[in-house]
Amino acid sequence: MEIKLGKRLKELREERSLTQKQVADALKINSVTYLHYEKAQREPPLILLAEMAEYFNVSIDYLLGLTDL
Repeated sequence: MEIKLGKRLKELREERSLTQKQVADALKINSVTYLHYEKAQREPPLILLAEMAEYFNVSIDYLLGLTDL
């Protein structure tokens, strides 16, 4: 699950031409912490996962790789 999440986060960020720092700032987390999520080295808490989904305007299922919609 973590690998798919990291890949999706990176794809969504790059599609929007955002830096990791910009996303981290928007989510009110440390940029190194966000980097760990994107590299699949850590798993975000559920509340943050929901905030990420809202930020990127996708579902949690999409972020987790459970759907491609």
